[in-house]
Amino acid sequence: MLLAAVGCGDSKSEGDATEDTSGGLIGISMPTDDQARWITDGENLTYQFERLGYTADMKVADGQPARQIQQIQSMIDAGAKALVISAVDGKSLSGVLAKAHEAKVKVVAYDRLIEGTADVDYFATFDGQRVGQLQANYLVDALELRSGGDPVTIELFAGSADDNNASVFYKGAMGVLKPFIDSGRLDVRSGQTAFTQVTTKGWSDEVARQRMSTILKEYYEDGNVDAVLSPYDGISRGVLQAIKAAGAKRPVITGQDAEIESVKLIASGQQDQTVFKDTRKLAELAASMVDAALKGDSPKVTDTTQFDNGVKIVPTALLEPVTVVKSNYEKVLVGSSYYSAQQVGLAS
Repeated sequence: MLLAAVGCGDSKSEGDATEDTSGGLIGISMPTDDQARWITDGENLTYQFERLGYTADMKVADGQPARQIQQIQSMIDAGAKALVISAVDGKSLSGVLAKAHEAKVKVVAYDRLIEGTADVDYFATFDGQRVGQLQANYLVDALELRSGGDPVTIELFAGSADDNNASVFYKGAMGVLKPFIDSGRLDVRSGQTAFTQVTTKGWSDEVARQRMSTILKEYYEDGNVDAVLSPYDGISRGVLQAIKAAGAKRPVITGQDAEIESVKLIASGQQDQTVFKDTRKLAELAASMVDAALKGDSPKVTDTTQFDNGVKIVPTALLEPVTVVKSNYEKVLVGSSYYSAQQVGLAS
């Protein structure tokens, strides 16, 4: 992968930032290191900005909104010309971004929409509704729902309620699955279908494991559920832990982010699908948007109607996600050099 060695927020005090000796300082704010992708994203962004002649300062907020606000403020104080932010809580940043606006700092939301503020200039992300559609369509095909037959049981999971992406993914998936639920072809025995009922705080595998364990005990006498809609690989792994602990048969299960642990599960037949989002391309896209904006050009956007943050429509550039299953993971992930053959267990 296109990575560069960088320090996280803990490597320096919150008031310090990388000295700007290049074309300008760019602040990169990642939400957490609990999910492996965010460190990789930060490294990819750092690489892209340094390739363009900027100095990058990447900090990780450890899942704490207040810490992220403090880190962003330190970047503004250090003279950052632009900020690339993946928010811990998309609704918590209006105050600090107002200060960024006063300092004429460009702001790009990165893969998580920043809500409730006019002070976000652009959004770089993948097509979130398409992510949900890919997951749901995989389930429809794997369960042969269009062919008729007896009801098939399913349980539904969504991501963290404080992340706008979670509702977008779920909306995309339910647009596909709801007709089958309404017709009785899909049976959600728990009855938990509303977004507020199926969210997973912090996208946590442990929260997902606990909820799945409770559902199995309360609604499935034999412990067996046919399918699980999971929006993220970590949640998928938590669900599978609950299934294994209950001694139940493995359900058909989806995922997202192509995390290496789940790619190995797909290769061994324990997870069925994940959605791959090539974050190298997303980092390149975000960096190019910042570069264009700082040079007085108009960044290329593909959507100017869909992403309403409650205050404004945020101009957005979208990338397409890809379904990954056992039959294509080697071609998609190893073939693109996202992972090596050794990483996925194809070579010693």
